Amino acid sequence: MKNVILSVGSEFPEFKKTAVVSIEKGKEFYDLSSEELKASGKWMVMFWWPKDFTFVCPTEIAEFNKHAQDFVDRDAVLIGASTDSEFVHAAWRRDHEDLRDLKFPMLADTSKSLATELGILEANEKVAYRATYIVDPQGIVRWVSLYDLSVGRNVKEVLRVLDALQTDELCPCNWNKGEATLAV
Repeated sequence: MKNVILSVGSEFPEFKKTAVVSIEKGKEFYDLSSEELKASGKWMVMFWWPKDFTFVCPTEIAEFNKHAQDFVDRDAVLIGASTDSEFVHAAWRRDHEDLRDLKFPMLADTSKSLATELGILEANEKVAYRATYIVDPQGIVRWVSLYDLSVGRNVKEVLRVLDALQTDELCPCNWNKGEATLAV
């Protein structure tokens, strides 16, 4: 299998998927769509992990959750996703102390259709790589990061890149919010 990863400048694919938004009985699930996200006029940060009930994944999910308000403050919708089902997501949230109070939806791509369109499926196990997409309010991919299955990502770097993209200016290496951008 050859992955052709959806990259910068591409339109993020349309989707409608079930997401876990709560562990409260009867309020666990919500159908989330790209149409709804685009209509919000906000940036979208979607991060993928390979499998629920594993070791590296909850460390990343918990770290994104610690920074959930930082994404809200930047007018961005944060979404976590994997190819596991919404029922597995809900069970994992109930089971894992660090995941019980998530402030963002866990998208279930059980058909693997969105992961396939994004080009992020690992060839042998057919699970998603650790991919992160920053998508602007018009639905255009502005940044993609892809990690091997065994390596966790840096959430502060995702925020740094989001900040840089939102300036709509030239930002030098290691630039951080509040620092001078480059004048043209």
